[in-house]
Amino acid sequence: MKSNFSSRVVVAGIVFGATMLGGCATHSNSRALYNWGSYQQQVYESLKDGGSSPEEQISALERDMQKAQARGEALPPGYHAHLAMLYGKVGKSDQVRQQLEAEKAQFPESTTFMDFMLSKFKK
Repeated sequence: MKSNFSSRVVVAGIVFGATMLGGCATHSNSRALYNWGSYQQQVYESLKDGGSSPEEQISALERDMQKAQARGEALPPGYHAHLAMLYGKVGKSDQVRQQLEAEKAQFPESTTFMDFMLSKFKK
C-alpha cells in the first residue's frame, strides 16, 4: 500500500513539473518588443576606433528601420537619437531634427533630454 502511494506522489510530481516547465517555455511565434536589427553593432562601430564610417552606419540603420516599419515592429529606445547623432556628423540638419522628434514621440519619457538636444542643435 505504501509503495502505491509513493509511486502516485512521484507521478504527480513529474506531471506537475512537466506542466510548470511547459508553461514557462517560449513559443516560436512570440514577438520581441523591439526590432533591434543591427543597432547594437552600429553603436559599437561608432565608438570603435577605425569603425565603419557614419555614412555606412546610417545606411545600415535606415535599412533596418525600413524593414521594421514594413513589418509593423517598433524600434528600440535610443535608435532615432543615435541616427540623429550620425546625421549630425555628416551635416544633414533636417534629418537630425526629424530623428530627435521621432525619438521624443516614440518615447515620451525622453522628452526633457530630446528637447535639450534640440535646443543645443543649431540648424
